[in-house]
Amino acid sequence: MASITQDNPSLVERLRNPATVRDAFTEVIAEYSEPLYRQIRRMVQSHDDANDLLQNTFMKAWGSIEHFRGDARLGTWLYKIATNETLTHLERERKRRGLSLDEQEAALINTIEADTDIDGDELALKLRKAIATLPEKQRLVFNMRYYDEMRYDDISEVLGTSVGALKASYHLAVKKIEQFFSDED
Repeated sequence: MASITQDNPSLVERLRNPATVRDAFTEVIAEYSEPLYRQIRRMVQSHDDANDLLQNTFMKAWGSIEHFRGDARLGTWLYKIATNETLTHLERERKRRGLSLDEQEAALINTIEADTDIDGDELALKLRKAIATLPEKQRLVFNMRYYDEMRYDDISEVLGTSVGALKASYHLAVKKIEQFFSDED
């Protein structure tokens, strides 16, 4: 599985070469599909939406691959595109359905409860529900740090937020999740 924290220099070089870019991008899709899908899925909860957003992510990446200079890590660049696609989708859906942020949270929880595609025990389901109650930015930070084990520096590159603010956001997210669990007991 691809790592966001280090690039394959040969792959990045082949992405920059017009003669090898197509094959290299096929390799990018193979390497990054699973981690990007998981990141998107944790935000939107719906398998179909996650698949669509993953496809959109790769289409956007392909459309701007000639602008990828390797200044940022390939994984960071892809996570940033996926994150932006996901946040845009969530906002568009919230507006389309005329939902307040609280109603969107309830809709996410309903999606989680109705989900038959993910196996998990009761505790895992409860954690997914707790995470769904977090504001979008906290949810993103929590997912990236907790599930993807991303370093704060990498999350900072993806979200364009300072490391200090990310640490505070993660800490608040953990406190809210702990509160969710204690309220449920």
